[in-house]
Amino acid sequence: MEHTIKSTNDAKNNLGHCGLLFLAAVIWGTAFVAQSAGMEKVGPFTFSTVRFFLGSLVLIPVLTFRMRRRAVRDMTGGTTVTLNGIDKDQLPRNRLRITGLAGLVCGCILAVAANLQQVAMLDAPAGKAGFLTALYIVLVPIVGIFLKKKTSVLTWIGVLIAVMGLYYLCIGRGGEFHFQLSDLLLLGCALVFSFHIIAVDHFNEKGADGIGLSCIQFFTAGVLSLPGMLLLDRQVFHKALSMATVWDAKWPILYAGILSCGVAYTLQVIGQKDVHPTLASMIMSLESVTSVIAGFLILSQKLTADELIGCGLMFVAIVLAQIPTRRKDRDAGSKAPE
Repeated sequence: MEHTIKSTNDAKNNLGHCGLLFLAAVIWGTAFVAQSAGMEKVGPFTFSTVRFFLGSLVLIPVLTFRMRRRAVRDMTGGTTVTLNGIDKDQLPRNRLRITGLAGLVCGCILAVAANLQQVAMLDAPAGKAGFLTALYIVLVPIVGIFLKKKTSVLTWIGVLIAVMGLYYLCIGRGGEFHFQLSDLLLLGCALVFSFHIIAVDHFNEKGADGIGLSCIQFFTAGVLSLPGMLLLDRQVFHKALSMATVWDAKWPILYAGILSCGVAYTLQVIGQKDVHPTLASMIMSLESVTSVIAGFLILSQKLTADELIGCGLMFVAIVLAQIPTRRKDRDAGSKAPE
């Protein structure tokens, strides 16, 4: 009887955590709309700078609360915390240093990826940007080859389908295949994001705190985006740089900074606690679908039939890249850190 009740509660918790991951995907998908809307008022680097600083600011209270709770739990002899199956007492004593280093490294990578995406969205519609950016899910295992990690047959099939999807996406509205500058920037963005994911995984294994890493990386990315805001937005993109223009774009910036960076990341951390990484990746990849729907409903951005076919093929490729092929692959992968 107790086993039945426990199983029911576990199922409810799992469903609830899946719901949190889906909500995070919705927030991330609609953030592409916020980014497109923000480009009408401010330059890409201005948007990124303010967004990242807001994201870091939002996470500070969350990080402070978790640190205090952990300190109280340690003093009262509470439940032992584990990270990737390692007892907390066995974690490196220099966890703060590792988290700081992780935040700096990941922040540098994030600044490059996010600003490539932001510049591309001066021309690219939100839906197309969402799918091309989500290509990082396919690129991660390919990059892993150079790190001597195996890549499944399904992943390679997914890569081929993704290339087909990219072809249809790049046919555009003229009926001929061609790469626009925004397409190349988004592909570069997806590649750099794949490096970001690998870096985060590496530092998680080293014992870095997830929310602390995110808080520091957002601040680092904001600092690195600042020179572009001061030097490029006015001269290159011809966007006025003043508090008035930033205020005019306050709602898109607030949405992207507070909800997309701060809230959605926290939902991801909580949601992944009791969800298998493969299932979590599939749920979060729905951000690409959400970006198309949100772009159509909010900004009236319509995609051609060829572009919709390309989006569909991209989504199939993204799902295939996340399907484990062997039992040991299904059982592999630890839960995300608390």
